[in-house]
Amino acid sequence: MAAPAEPGDPPGFQRPPAMLRLKRKRRRRSEPAAAAAAPAPRGPSAPARRNPFCSLNNNNAPQRAAAPQPPAPAGGDPSAAPFWQFLEPACEEKPPGRAEPAGGADILALTEDLHSPTAVPKVPSSPRQEFPADWSIKTRILFMSSQPFTWTEHLKAQEEAQGLAQHCRATETTLPQSVQEPQLSTELRCAFQQSLVYWLHPSLPWLPLFPRIGADRKIAGKACPWAQDEALQQVLRSDWCVSFSSLYRLLKAGLCPYFYVCCPQFTVLFRAAGLGGSAVPSAAIAPTTRGFREALRSEGIEFSLPFVEERARRQKNSEEDLGTEVADGLRGGSSAEDAEEPALSDDDEESFSWLEEMGVQDEVKKPDTISIQLRKEKQEVQVDHRPESLALVRGSATLTLLNLLINCRSLVAVAGPQAGLPPTLLSPVAFRGGTMHTLKARSARARVPGGSEDVFSLEVLGPVLPHTLRALTRLLGPAQRGAFRALLSTHQPSAAFNCCPQPQEAVGSQQDLPACGLHPKTLDELRQCPTLGKSAIRFLEMKDYAYTWKA
Repeated sequence: MAAPAEPGDPPGFQRPPAMLRLKRKRRRRSEPAAAAAAPAPRGPSAPARRNPFCSLNNNNAPQRAAAPQPPAPAGGDPSAAPFWQFLEPACEEKPPGRAEPAGGADILALTEDLHSPTAVPKVPSSPRQEFPADWSIKTRILFMSSQPFTWTEHLKAQEEAQGLAQHCRATETTLPQSVQEPQLSTELRCAFQQSLVYWLHPSLPWLPLFPRIGADRKIAGKACPWAQDEALQQVLRSDWCVSFSSLYRLLKAGLCPYFYVCCPQFTVLFRAAGLGGSAVPSAAIAPTTRGFREALRSEGIEFSLPFVEERARRQKNSEEDLGTEVADGLRGGSSAEDAEEPALSDDDEESFSWLEEMGVQDEVKKPDTISIQLRKEKQEVQVDHRPESLALVRGSATLTLLNLLINCRSLVAVAGPQAGLPPTLLSPVAFRGGTMHTLKARSARARVPGGSEDVFSLEVLGPVLPHTLRALTRLLGPAQRGAFRALLSTHQPSAAFNCCPQPQEAVGSQQDLPACGLHPKTLDELRQCPTLGKSAIRFLEMKDYAYTWKA
């Protein structure tokens, strides 16, 4: 039993039992005798080890008291100071825990971090009426505003049903610039329900089917009856092939704007003609590996690596601008290890003919074919599993890619928690075998640290598709009086889909998608050529109905 506290102890401090203190004293009494019996060191005395339980300001004076006592504050009684003052300074800078609901002080601290001078995000020079197209998938969005989000709560049965019907019928909702009473606006609440809908295949309620990259830990331990049943795996795969083919046919017919294929190794984004700055249907795959790119070549699928090609163009331009400096450096004997080696072409063997013209062919060792091939493979493998490995397939080659993915056995994991589970299909519109799902949305209220004003938050969880972000911001503008902020969490492998296709094409109105299920304004915004590159929007703010963002 613990001993009673004595005068001078901090509040809530309990002393150890008397027996424990007695044993500790006995051991410490024997320490000086043992130290005296030991031979004296010949060299300089080693510094005493710091007691980890003492104060940082007391390193040179380790305490030998019966029980470890917290250090006293300067010029006062130790009981007058709270216990957290005895912690290290690094502990004081940690953000508060998530004791509050979503949108609390920790979220506000994240917002302050975004405005810190250490970050160098991409910010427009002035507010704009629209923000750039972002083709990445968001896993979480937190909206914050000085106006409450209570209008998103407790939808009536009629409002929920109307919202689902509006989604299925692709009904366009036009709201005024400002909604005075959002809680009483049935049109606004129905449109909110409409904006949360997405379609998924396969539908297994007990398994998290997005994201699939790095999801082994979340799926581990879940019931997977098909893992050891080949017949059941065949049924799942056959059903998945039907749904995948249905989505592609909808895409070709202009009835589906885009859809995602989420595999354990990579993600594929199929876009209809006219979207993403491409006049023809396109498919972006990220990340890829050398083996997968070899499979594309073996099937005769033409593809490009936009990031790699863009880097090669920049390198070529820089070499042309600095040709004189490069030549002088080579004459000065600079080694190839000082700079990145350029990619070697197929006729590298013929590129050494200039040595014969100079008459030094016997003095310079010519690299053999194997060395050249190894250097090529090394440069190609270096981009594996990285955003730079994004492969872009366009035009009729997307159909060949569809057949490759359907017949590719490695598309489905053969071991691990995801064994036998087909890839996840995500679509903004209905398709054969697809199941309707809605994003999770919850509102909260939090107090600004050090202030008297309340901040209201709305958290949206799930696979937030590009059109969903547009639909939500279009509703929040009138409902929140043209002012809100948003923190966006991105599924990082999908950020590479913001790559701009090369060469850029003029996409006009001839690529008409009137029945694709998207709002006309959203459709016009998604037609634009992506400008974010390998980045994605992580902070979005509307002020006076104008946007600023950070990527």
